[in-house]
Amino acid sequence: MTDNNPSCPDLWELDNGDIAVIGRDLTAEYSRRLPADVSIGHNEALVVLPRKMLIAAKEDIPNA
Repeated sequence: MTDNNPSCPDLWELDNGDIAVIGRDLTAEYSRRLPADVSIGHNEALVVLPRKMLIAAKEDIPNA
């Protein structure tokens, strides 16, 4: 799901079925504003995807 722009977000399914995501790393900007029951591990990042991108991908995401 990309428009050939090298800086655009993207998501795709890996060979093992996991989903890979490229988006804006906003960990530092959002880390203090997370809900109380949410945390970001030392090997994780908070990645933001544009809403319209996820909506467009919805038809390709299987149910359960």
